[in-house]
Amino acid sequence: MSSTWNNNIGFTVFGESHGPAIGVVMDNVPPGESIDLDKIYQFMARRAPKQNKTSTQRKEKDMPQIMSGYFNGKTTGTPLCALIANTDQHSQDYSNLSRLARPGHADYTGALRYRGFNDVRGGGHFSGRLTAPLCFAGAVAGQILEKRGIYVGAHIAEIHGIKDKAFDPINTTKDMIREVREKEFPTIIDVQGNEMINEIDKARKDKDSVGGIIECIAINVPAGIGSPIF
Repeated sequence: MSSTWNNNIGFTVFGESHGPAIGVVMDNVPPGESIDLDKIYQFMARRAPKQNKTSTQRKEKDMPQIMSGYFNGKTTGTPLCALIANTDQHSQDYSNLSRLARPGHADYTGALRYRGFNDVRGGGHFSGRLTAPLCFAGAVAGQILEKRGIYVGAHIAEIHGIKDKAFDPINTTKDMIREVREKEFPTIIDVQGNEMINEIDKARKDKDSVGGIIECIAINVPAGIGSPIF
């Protein structure tokens, strides 16, 4: 499995869930783009574990340390590298994974792909923890796009059969997107969000989990973007 995505702006995600750090290297970022670090932190705080029972109880600050590609508030055009420290590992909780694969996780496929040499602690490189550097890359790309009038947003469309209102594909505005972004539990209709929270908590008490669907929208995307076939 490659951990590099390369199309216009390329990025490579690295690290393991219980290693010293995780991170991302972004290549081909345009030089001279103003990046607001406070907005980066706000964006990543949405992904970080919450102080409630709807997300992982792992406590991480997810504060990215930019190692290269950024100077005097602007991108330099050289590879943009961000490092995120891991501080709340409980590796002993995963001591049995070398011989017992969890259902619904990548433990078994990871062991086959890497011939048993993969780091199994916390899911290793397959952990949801690796979404933190992806969020950094997305936050950078989002700021660059917004300067060009393009806004991308998402909400929780459904959890375990409880559905939120869908985005209007024609009339959704940037203000609507920003309103959902600012919510701790991002649904368009708050009543539906509260029902989802109750469903998650019910599953948690039963030592179970529930599935969900995310709906994403991008507005003001210029016509002609993309290639034939792909």
